[in-house]
Amino acid sequence: MLLHMLGETFTSLRRNVAMVSALILVTFISLTFVGAAALMQTQVDRMTDDFHERLEVSVFLCTEDSPPSACPAGAVTDDQRDAVEASLEDGAASQYVDSFRYESQDEALENFLDQRGQDAESSAVEASDMPESFRILLQDPEQYEVVTELFASAPGVESVADQQEILDQVFGILNGMTMVALIIAAVMIVCAVLLVSTTIRLSAFSRRRETGIKRLVGASKSMIRLPFILEGSLAALIGALLACAATWVIAEFVLGQWLARQVPGISFVDSSASWVIMPILVLIALVLAALASWLTVRRYLRV
Repeated sequence: MLLHMLGETFTSLRRNVAMVSALILVTFISLTFVGAAALMQTQVDRMTDDFHERLEVSVFLCTEDSPPSACPAGAVTDDQRDAVEASLEDGAASQYVDSFRYESQDEALENFLDQRGQDAESSAVEASDMPESFRILLQDPEQYEVVTELFASAPGVESVADQQEILDQVFGILNGMTMVALIIAAVMIVCAVLLVSTTIRLSAFSRRRETGIKRLVGASKSMIRLPFILEGSLAALIGALLACAATWVIAEFVLGQWLARQVPGISFVDSSASWVIMPILVLIALVLAALASWLTVRRYLRV
């Protein structure tokens, strides 16, 4: 009996090859968007954890050129610098600090030139133009606001900066891209469900004579309906498997290799992340296709 139903399913697939091909293609595209969105969200989560571990709070000290509103007493004194360092070592800020380092004006200039290169503008910058600073790694990155408040009004401190605002902007853009991919995927999935319904309706119409004969010889409802449900599910499964392959390619070659070479400072996901997503894609395809096929057969196929 099972072989007979499978034979009917494959025969119907051959008869409706154009519609089935369209269904496979739409399922493939929609689930590829789902897989890409899942990979992107996985990447955002990994980057969030990675950057939070390296999130620095920079305490910039006053220089001769600092604005009077921030540094009314002029450049930082040795006592003021020592007070900031003491607070980081065993003072009020020490409970939040994992580690810190002091960056002199000469080191700040060297880092600036490394980032900007030796162009005409940067060559005019001198060490005295660069502020001294303390670079702080926190035990809990979420406590950066507390550390900022501790040093914002400290004598000899011009400003306190952290990377959280920049990271929030970057992650906001990435989350927005994930949302766009999910919206496109949702629209394409709706198209795939409608296409499943249309394919099954056409298949049921073309085989109405065979269905009538089965009904006359006493075939059960499940035996009549199951080949149609298998037809939609099998086409969706093929599309899902193609989407799984595309998701693996994106994770392995686009993220794991190409982007990893382009941006060496970031830890990118690789193909291992796609293996977690693949069963979800297959499950989505089978559930939606089977449900759409069953509802269509129940509504339009009189048994």
